[in-house]
Amino acid sequence: MDSDVVAGLGWILLGLPVAFVLGWFASRFDLRQGRLENRQAPKAYFRGLNFLLNEQQDQAIDAFIEAVQNDPDTSELHFALGNLFRRRGEYERAVRVHQHLLSRGDLGHSDRERAQHALALDYLKAGLLDRAEEALRRLESTPYEEQARLALLAIYERSRDWEQAATITERLTASGQGDFTVRRAHYLCEQAVARSAAGDPDGASGLLQQAVASAPGAPRPRIELALLERRRGRDAEAFDALLQLDALAPAALPLVARVLADSAIATGRTTEASALLTARYEASPSLDLLDAIVLLERGDPGSDDEARHWYLRHLEREPSLVAAAKWLAGETLAHEDLHPPIQKALDQAAKPLLRYRCAACGFEAQQHFWQCPGCQTWDSYPTKRVEEL
Repeated sequence: MDSDVVAGLGWILLGLPVAFVLGWFASRFDLRQGRLENRQAPKAYFRGLNFLLNEQQDQAIDAFIEAVQNDPDTSELHFALGNLFRRRGEYERAVRVHQHLLSRGDLGHSDRERAQHALALDYLKAGLLDRAEEALRRLESTPYEEQARLALLAIYERSRDWEQAATITERLTASGQGDFTVRRAHYLCEQAVARSAAGDPDGASGLLQQAVASAPGAPRPRIELALLERRRGRDAEAFDALLQLDALAPAALPLVARVLADSAIATGRTTEASALLTARYEASPSLDLLDAIVLLERGDPGSDDEARHWYLRHLEREPSLVAAAKWLAGETLAHEDLHPPIQKALDQAAKPLLRYRCAACGFEAQQHFWQCPGCQTWDSYPTKRVEEL
């Protein structure tokens, strides 16, 4: 055999063990490096969890950022970081985190849907309703569909897009998420109020008739219908609408007791109205019912004293600063020169007691709202005032 060939084979045989040894060392180095990195990522992650449990959000964010840098492919770390940013009100940073997740081609289908939902929540919390609406619509036919529809419903109610809100409630009803019949009646009433304000009473009346037909037991459509008829000078129709209200939802009568009394006076049906209001007052005393009864009795000549005695009867049943102030307003005092400042002080003290209070959040207002301005809850205002609760 040629000497050069023999020498070459010798070098190959000598090199094989050397290459094996070098490869083994390299693999061990990579393994150690990988173990070190894997130790660092969980360590930062658990440190972040510890900070989070101790409500140290700044330190938790720093730890999660470190964990993400050590292991940028871990989606769970991104979700944790994005949620932390949203909770702190740093919506722009939360959006960037979730947009980065959605841009990854290797993201699984379920994680992609989760990231889309998180992005929609970011926009919603930031008040970017148009972007939130677009993001939520992309969640149709996903596990987040029902949550997305409820969020869309809140957006449409907030922006007063009543037609879109009605469409969403139809889908929610069809999917078994509840009965939104009364809510849809509110939407029709809101549209009717807008029509009436725009000078279209006939259009408003048509919408209210739809609301009455769709939710016969709901008080608002009949109340709005009575108010509309009264504004149009059709007191007989307004009175009849309120009689129907009393038959179907008598608890709501205090809200329009004054309207009922005014319509009765205009149509000469004061006896009927007085009997109705008195019966409702005896069953459930109310300051608004009381005022309407007094108004009707004062319409009869020489009956002013009898009318004011209703306030004394009310005081016998339950203490009421409001009733006391109204009774005192018609009395002649021994020191009549002191009456005006005393009356003014009583009226001022009684004002807060005449407010309505939301049963859901406690928001108080001088007028009754069908949807609370504070918490956006529907039908959360009782028909009675603060003093009567």
